[in-house]
Amino acid sequence: MEHNIKKIFFTTLAIIAAIFIFWWRFSLAQNEIKLARNDLRLGEEVVIAGIINNDPEKGDKNIKFVLKPKDDRRYLVTAELGKEFHYGEKIIVSGKLARPEKFTTDNGREFDYVHYLAKDKVYYLIKYPEIEMIGEAGNPIKKVLFQIKNSLLDSIEKILVSPESTLLGGLLLGEDAKFTDELNDQFIRTGTIHIVALSGFNVTIVAEAIMKFFKLFLSQIWSISLGIISIILFAIMTGAGSTIIRASIMAILALIARATGRTYAATRALLLAGFFMVILNPMILFYDVSFQLSFIATFGIINLAPRMEKYFKWLPKILDLPSIAATTAAAYIFVLPFLLYKMGVLSLVALPANILILPFIPLTMLFGFIAGLLGLISTYIALPFSFLSHLLLGYELGIIKWFSSFDFAAINIGQFSLVLVVLIYLFYLWIIFRKKKLT
Repeated sequence: MEHNIKKIFFTTLAIIAAIFIFWWRFSLAQNEIKLARNDLRLGEEVVIAGIINNDPEKGDKNIKFVLKPKDDRRYLVTAELGKEFHYGEKIIVSGKLARPEKFTTDNGREFDYVHYLAKDKVYYLIKYPEIEMIGEAGNPIKKVLFQIKNSLLDSIEKILVSPESTLLGGLLLGEDAKFTDELNDQFIRTGTIHIVALSGFNVTIVAEAIMKFFKLFLSQIWSISLGIISIILFAIMTGAGSTIIRASIMAILALIARATGRTYAATRALLLAGFFMVILNPMILFYDVSFQLSFIATFGIINLAPRMEKYFKWLPKILDLPSIAATTAAAYIFVLPFLLYKMGVLSLVALPANILILPFIPLTMLFGFIAGLLGLISTYIALPFSFLSHLLLGYELGIIKWFSSFDFAAINIGQFSLVLVVLIYLFYLWIIFRKKKLT
């Protein structure tokens, strides 16, 4: 009895301390935003020296990168196409200082662009400035990893055509998908937009593949150690977004549990990963949709998928379809209220579309990765694997196009109450923990 009282006391104390630290850090971040929005230099010509702090994102009309000077504030720079920019380059930027503003999306939702950028400490915009290269800096490991990533992406673009190459770049390396508006709408209508970008599902596939590879010629302790290092390097190479960090932390905790012989508690690992991420950057809790969706979906998969598998036993066991169907259904049930609140689109074909696509994603990633590697040597050597990748990617895009063609594929809900969303999630939690107590 005394032991339980002490446990409750210290747990409560830890929660109170965590909440205090969270609000303290969140207040500091909010103050930074206020200071930036009242900066007297806004609208004036500025000259800023710094380094390119990320792997620049090349679009159809421009290229964007984050400029980091010596202080902690960062600037999102939009430059014209025609000149190459790379992570770690020291530059001097001369242009007008602007601030980000909220805007309305195509579905009528307000997007808080201010806080979306502020979560990464980006408070200012500089569009189409004059840029002068003055040297090199940056982390040498990150430089090499970004070079590897960009070489693979260039290779993929040589061996495959768009949109197959774009989808494969997103699956393998988290490259931002630059689809046509029509195709992007098809992904949304079919509830398959999550496969476009690198997700926890993809990171799990990569982690398992790395482990199996090292196990072929190394002992368990070495394969696990190199597996952990590989996961960290992969996370850095793909941009270390919140979804990737969350999935990587969970994968590393699973490997540590395996190495020490301890039981891996997935829910505990998820909460631990989320806790440390939010403490380090409290802004992601409110303003990072990818983190929110990833956390919610993973929680649903861990706690709901095992119970739902019995409802899909009628599916053939080939490619582990019952498990994939249960996982897909659990994730979609959990993210649906949040998606309705954020996007207002209810996909009625998401479950069958995902069941037909997800079993083939691991093979797509495997053949695509091999094709990309071989393509660095010769497009002719890569031809067999690029052909297999083309077939799989074509099939997946075909499924999406077919399902989106139905008039009933998706329904626009309009405004969805936040209060209703909270009530639904409280009901979900009640169902889960009530059944856990009963069992």
